Amino acid sequence: MMAWFSRNSPRGQFHNETIAQPLSVITNKITMKINRLIFLAFAIVMILVSCKNKIPKSTEIDSPIIESPYLGQKPPGLTPEPFAPGIVSTDNWEFGGVFTPDLKEFYFLREVGETEEEKTMKFMVYQYKDNEWVDSIISPRVGEPFISPDGRTMHLGRRYKQRTESGDWSEIKKLDSTFYKIPIMRLTVSAKGTYVFDEMSEEGNLRYSRLIDGKREEPKPFGKEINTGRSNAHPFISPDESYILWDGRRESGYGKADIYISFRQKDGSWGEAINLGDKVNTAASDFAAHVTSDGKYLFFNRDVGKIKPTDEYEDVNMFWVDAKIIETLKPKE
Repeated sequence: MMAWFSRNSPRGQFHNETIAQPLSVITNKITMKINRLIFLAFAIVMILVSCKNKIPKSTEIDSPIIESPYLGQKPPGLTPEPFAPGIVSTDNWEFGGVFTPDLKEFYFLREVGETEEEKTMKFMVYQYKDNEWVDSIISPRVGEPFISPDGRTMHLGRRYKQRTESGDWSEIKKLDSTFYKIPIMRLTVSAKGTYVFDEMSEEGNLRYSRLIDGKREEPKPFGKEINTGRSNAHPFISPDESYILWDGRRESGYGKADIYISFRQKDGSWGEAINLGDKVNTAASDFAAHVTSDGKYLFFNRDVGKIKPTDEYEDVNMFWVDAKIIETLKPKE
């Protein structure tokens, strides 16, 4: 039995047809057109969604978007707070935490073990993967980590690692003999490639080494503005070389080690050391300060006392504070 639509039929959907067609043929054509419309609509929706979610290239590089930056912690104000209590700052000894510039990795040192005989130093990392932070042990302690402003080098005192094409870190390499013979604890670097580093000694003079025409100069000591007092250590040079942070012991300090800052002067010299004040420095040791690559937060370490009476050393925790505290210390011009 055949069914057809006349072009004059009020219900005829194919009024341009001049001949009758089998119903099955007409049905197939209708199905094909509907499928094409569905496919076209789906393609349009996918294009719109793609455009909506796409991050401009400059944003991907300069302002990485992380749903839970800084291990999901609530940012501090102008009063220092323990960083990630119960996660990073625990009853174990933790030290030297530093984020990569994209804020997706956080490296630090932790002491683990129940008894003094069992305690060992581990090199730790938290990595942001699949919308969550995952911790793991990299190795035994290998040095105090510092990530270069471009994120390509992890400095470990007299040694370093480099990012590979796969995104992993290379095997540990040694600096050349000029630096390797110096017992460096912490080495930091500016965006221009200037090294600023300490020396493991009671006197603790801080030194620097610039890149000049692609060649690294011999290390030179800073002047008395910085190298005064005792135990100057753990320096940090800002990426733009506008200031240097470090810790040391001076008669005018608040207790043991205090954190100081020196600002670059207009003539290129370094200004007198300025104590970061009683909000940062305490009667205990406050040390190893640095500012995150986005310039938002000042991180440092503090002795917080012995957890157990039998502990040989005091516990050390990480603290952070809004980096605006630095601006409040800058001398008025």
